[in-house]
Amino acid sequence: MRITTWNVNGLRAALRKGLPERLDAIKPDVLLLQEIRVKPEQLDPEWSAPSGWHVTWHPAERPGYAGTAVWSRSPHKVVETGLGDGVADDEGRVLRVKVEGVQVVSLYLPSGSSSPQRQVAKEAWMARFHPWAEKLKRARTPTVMGGDFNIAHTERDIFYAKSNQNQSGFLPHEREWFGGVLGLGWRDVVREDAGDVDGPYSWWSNRGQARALDRGWRIDYLLANPAASKLAGSTQTHREAGLQCSDHAPVSVDLKV
Repeated sequence: MRITTWNVNGLRAALRKGLPERLDAIKPDVLLLQEIRVKPEQLDPEWSAPSGWHVTWHPAERPGYAGTAVWSRSPHKVVETGLGDGVADDEGRVLRVKVEGVQVVSLYLPSGSSSPQRQVAKEAWMARFHPWAEKLKRARTPTVMGGDFNIAHTERDIFYAKSNQNQSGFLPHEREWFGGVLGLGWRDVVREDAGDVDGPYSWWSNRGQARALDRGWRIDYLLANPAASKLAGSTQTHREAGLQCSDHAPVSVDLKV
């Protein structure tokens, strides 16, 4: 089972830029989408219910903002939206489903880069995340969380580490928080597969030649609980020029199920 996570930076724009052809090349069995920025009724029928896919949408209430979705080749069952603490997930940031005996979560953490107020909101969300992630990690069912965490964990995960020490997404306490998620027992399967190397980066600024020069951030992760980590095979960050229809690259893991 190939699980692919992708922040598409607006699904309608990604479709215009060739997302269907990219999916034909990547061949995911399960696709976790973030930042869809659309409600299904705003899409043409061929994409609100795409042929060959079983689809669940979890859009934000605010138009043109955030939102997640799960597409799978096999039927899936929705397990949960949000963090299970009774707080409405009105920005569409967490969608958990079960497909072929595996739980998958499409996850889109808030960004704090636009304003101090958004950073406060991001950190409040982060504080709610740990109890939920700890409970989910203990599931006997193989579980994979995939998505845009808006945090680069270590200096290996960001090209310009020194100059970004005080930037949202690479703040010391954010990096410590992400380490705490791994400390709960979640495995960063891309890092474990890639080894102690720079990157592989998954997001690049649109400024200058950041993408062409591969000077980016690794903020899109696939995290596996203990049951899923035993099944994790190879991973891939799809950075090929022909696969570019977002400022993020899709990231995949192959599970042996």
